[in-house]
Amino acid sequence: MTKERVAKFPVDDFRRNALAFQEPRLSKNLELAELMRKIGERHGRSPGEVAIAWALNNPAVTAAIVGMRSAKQAEGVMGAVEFRLSLEELAEIEEWRTT
Repeated sequence: MTKERVAKFPVDDFRRNALAFQEPRLSKNLELAELMRKIGERHGRSPGEVAIAWALNNPAVTAAIVGMRSAKQAEGVMGAVEFRLSLEELAEIEEWRTT
């Protein structure tokens, strides 16, 4: 996702009114996506795999529902089942969350 893509959402797209796609949350969410991408690159994993691995490791999360629209999208997240973030990476994400 990018700010440019958000700006091109059709008028009737529900995301136009969703807080996650409005400033300042949009910029914060895009920062998190970039952090997930960087962590994933270290391990040859997708940002989605990192995000799911974080959610599954977070004691505050009791379940993770992952949706996709195609088999190709599934390929980008299936590795999350076996992927584990290091304590340092978990701390890196937590540091981002609290800033």
